[in-house]
Amino acid sequence: MTKGEKALALLKAPLKQPKTTTLQVRLEEDVKLNLDRYAEFLDAYPSYIVSEVLRLLYRKDKQFQAWLADQHANNHKRP
Repeated sequence: MTKGEKALALLKAPLKQPKTTTLQVRLEEDVKLNLDRYAEFLDAYPSYIVSEVLRLLYRKDKQFQAWLADQHANNHKRP
């Protein structure tokens, strides 16, 4: 970053907490620590960060999008 540039977070803080469900995961300690730090940085819950990062991944992964479209098409072809 150069002098005078303002740093922007990749994720935006949530306006409100959406309806959620529970998922239990195991994370490496350093990943969990940085997840907590990023949540603090955005003034958000860690679950929000995980959800937004997964949404970003889903949008960016073109192979996943193609696979998902294929799955959707195959499900509509079945009687």
